[in-house]
Amino acid sequence: MVQLEDAFPGFSVSDVDAARAFYGGVIGLGVEDSMGGLRLALPSGQGVFVYPKDEHEPASFTILNFVVPDIGAAVDDLNAAGVVTKIYDEPHSFGTDERGIAWGSRSGQGPDICWFRDPAGNVLSIIGA
Repeated sequence: MVQLEDAFPGFSVSDVDAARAFYGGVIGLGVEDSMGGLRLALPSGQGVFVYPKDEHEPASFTILNFVVPDIGAAVDDLNAAGVVTKIYDEPHSFGTDERGIAWGSRSGQGPDICWFRDPAGNVLSIIGA
């Protein structure tokens, strides 16, 4: 068996500088240079490796979920920073409102969640606590 010291997730981006500005400045995560890419420090203490990739193709699934105490306020903050939070339209709307929030707690069909994209096109979400 392999002796492991740690494990961490990672994903690719097309522009490391844009990722640094977005994840550090807009999202508010700790960001440091690491192994030719970036290490994002999540609130839990876990790190995520973000690496440059030629001909990057955005993930077609949600790569990071951020839990927030007030989803409405978080959407307002994202929108004020220029982030588009209404990324799904019919027929794949997931029941989102005009701001992109799916109010799952109101319908009993899951959490309150809102999806958006990073500068590389990867899908992210915020989820109400």
